[in-house]
Amino acid sequence: MRPAHLALAVLVAAVWGVNFTVVEIGLDHFPPLLFSALRFLVAALPAVFFVGRPKVAWKWIVAVGLVLGVAKFGLLFVGMDAGMPAGLSSLVLQIQSVFTAGIAFAVLGERPTRIRLLGMAVALAGIGVAAADEGASGSLGAFALVIAAAACWGASNVLTRKASPPDALNFMVWVSTVPVLPLLALSLLTEGPSRDLAALGALDWQGVGTVGYVAWVTTVFGFGAWGWLLHRHPASTVAPFSLLVPVFGMTSAALFLGESVSGPRWCAAALLVGGVALTSAAPARTAAEPAVQPQGTVPTLVHPVDVPAPERSGAGS
Repeated sequence: MRPAHLALAVLVAAVWGVNFTVVEIGLDHFPPLLFSALRFLVAALPAVFFVGRPKVAWKWIVAVGLVLGVAKFGLLFVGMDAGMPAGLSSLVLQIQSVFTAGIAFAVLGERPTRIRLLGMAVALAGIGVAAADEGASGSLGAFALVIAAAACWGASNVLTRKASPPDALNFMVWVSTVPVLPLLALSLLTEGPSRDLAALGALDWQGVGTVGYVAWVTTVFGFGAWGWLLHRHPASTVAPFSLLVPVFGMTSAALFLGESVSGPRWCAAALLVGGVALTSAAPARTAAEPAVQPQGTVPTLVHPVDVPAPERSGAGS
C-alpha cells in the first residue's frame, strides 16, 4: 500500500473513532432517536441525487436500512444517551465481529475455524472484563443496549454480504434513505414532539456541526474513502485498519470529554482488539468448501471488516 493510501486508511479509522465523541456531544443537543434520524437525513440528501440509481435490489436496501439504521444506530444512540461512555462504546461495539461470525454460521453455513473460535472467545472475555468494570461505576442497562446494537450490526453485515453491493458509497447513501421516517416516528412516540421541537428550536452551530460530521464526514467521506481503498487493495490489506477505530475512539473521548480509562478497561481493550483481530483475520469455510481453501474478508457498512468472502486481487471486488 502506498504511503498516501496508508495515510488515508488511518484517516478513515480516525474519523470513525472520533465519531463516538462527536455523537456524545450531539446528544447534548438532540434526543437520541431524533439525532439518529437527522444523521441519515443529512447523509442521504442531497447525496442521493448524485450517486446514481441503486445497484442492488430494494429488498436489501430496506433490510439493511432497518437493521443497521433503525435498530443498530437507534440502540447505540439510546445506549450512549443512557450513560454509556463514548470511548467504551467505540470499544464494545467491536464485539459485532463475534455476532457476524455466529450469524454467518447460522445463515450462510460459514463454519468458523479454530483460530476464529479462539478469537471469539478472547473477544468475549474482553466484553466480560468491560462489563464488570462498567457495572462497578456505570449503567449495565446502557452497556446492554450497545451490545444489542453490536448484534444488529452483525446481522446487517450478513445482509450486506448477501446483497453484495458493487458500490459501497452508492449502497450506503440509498440505505440512509430508509431509516429517516421510522426513526422520526419512533422519536415522536418515545421522545415526544415537544422535546424534538425544543431541540430543533434551540439548534446552534455546535449542534449543526455534530450532525454534519456524523452525516458527511463519517458516512459520505468515510465510506467513500473506504470503498476507494477496497477497489485498489485486497480487502485483507485494508480490513486491519478498522482495529484502530477504538484506539481513536478511546483517545478522543479522553482528550475532549475527559473520560478516564481504568486498568480493567485497558485490559478489556487489549482482549477485544486481539480477539477481533483473530476473528477477522482467520478464514472461515462453508460446508461445501475444503478446510484448506484460503479466504479473505469483505467490508461491512460501518467500521470493521468481518464477513468472510473469497479474497480478490487487483482492482476488482
